[in-house]
Amino acid sequence: MKVLLIRILVLGLRILYCPMKLRKTKNKILYLSRQSNTPSADMLALKREIEMLAPQTNQEFRLRLLRDEKGLSLSYLFGILGDMWSLASAKVAVTDTYSIPLSCLHHKNKLQTVQIWHALGAVKQFGLQSAGKAQGRDAGVSKALCMHKNYDHVIAPSQTTAEFYSKAFGCDLSVMRIFSLPRVDAILKGDCRREEFIKENPRFANKRLILYVPTFREKDHLFIQQLHRAFAGEETLGLVVAPHPLSQSAKEPLYQLAGDFSTYDLMKLCDEMITDYSACSVEASLLLKPLRFFLPDYEEYKQEQGLNVELTRWFPTVCYFSAEELVESVKQGDYPLENAKTFANCFVENKGTDNAKKLANFVCSLL
Repeated sequence: MKVLLIRILVLGLRILYCPMKLRKTKNKILYLSRQSNTPSADMLALKREIEMLAPQTNQEFRLRLLRDEKGLSLSYLFGILGDMWSLASAKVAVTDTYSIPLSCLHHKNKLQTVQIWHALGAVKQFGLQSAGKAQGRDAGVSKALCMHKNYDHVIAPSQTTAEFYSKAFGCDLSVMRIFSLPRVDAILKGDCRREEFIKENPRFANKRLILYVPTFREKDHLFIQQLHRAFAGEETLGLVVAPHPLSQSAKEPLYQLAGDFSTYDLMKLCDEMITDYSACSVEASLLLKPLRFFLPDYEEYKQEQGLNVELTRWFPTVCYFSAEELVESVKQGDYPLENAKTFANCFVENKGTDNAKKLANFVCSLL
């Protein structure tokens, strides 16, 4: 019944879209996302560069956070109608997530669609790769929603990652375009705000800062608690937790930080990093800092979500299934940095600091 209702909804949207396509195509770039209600750092950096390269171009943002399809309220559906109205007059549409109007509708031939995705890589499987799995979306719902259809260009940071994206988006490799996201510029340049961080958060003074960035999943708050307890008695180590915005731990006072520090700021000011299946491991590898993996649910996660990158093969000596074992390793201090170098070279081909400009040039070429 759910799949049937979705198909009826998609058909209705397509019928409504037909007269909208009579609108004149404008010199406009439309940004679509359901990842956040505000533009991502990548989108903002891209917008700034395009303003310099093509100042006459109108750039419009239509962004609304949607946690899952259960959030498809009446107001959200009206928002989709607004997206459709804007799409009908755009030359280029850029998205960093799955977009219902972008994938479900039949667009003008003049419209060029660009998927930049919201992560610098894909350690875990996602999209069509995980459809039908325990942690993925229902396969029937994914098909009814035309999941990840209609991409003319997909941005990938390396050829290896392009192969993952090809499967996740159901796209041919011929639509893959090798560019690093603008965030790489922010990671590799700019100030390290450590002194400012310590001033705002004095409880971390005179400690080695260990940043933990877990991926979002159902039990992530339990793993955060485990790691927090394991570090609690260490006077010389300070665990800085950066939960996913959708995690229930993001609202817990215990993990709150004072000041306005992005995850990239925290990466630059920390001494070491811990993550799991998050693509932030790719970002962190660019900084060539010790990077460890806390994987208490490794076998379960492989089965229920799936992995593109076998972490235990890439980082055989720094993957841990016990919080206490991980803390002991951090205290000892040894780390094979060569692993991080090899990892970064495989998954990010352009490590310069002109990535926003290069991507903007490409998008402007589509106008």
